[in-house]
Amino acid sequence: MLKRRRSLRRQKICRFCMDKIEVIDYKDVKRMRNYITDRGKIVPRRISGNCAYHQRQLTIAIKRARNLALLPFAAEMA
Repeated sequence: MLKRRRSLRRQKICRFCMDKIEVIDYKDVKRMRNYITDRGKIVPRRISGNCAYHQRQLTIAIKRARNLALLPFAAEMA
């Protein structure tokens, strides 16, 4: 018989809640770089560990930063 392994994973904690950040600013590019992939995609909530409230704010902030050319829309093709 095949046995399935159960892995116990720690629940990820929202970094914005830990740091008590109320509003995510689109000008804070250093913090937002952690939440986009090398391809320029926004990291989903189940991977980043953010709460729903901060993930929605983060998505809006990243999109604003992209429109102002602070963050890339896509990866650079070399």
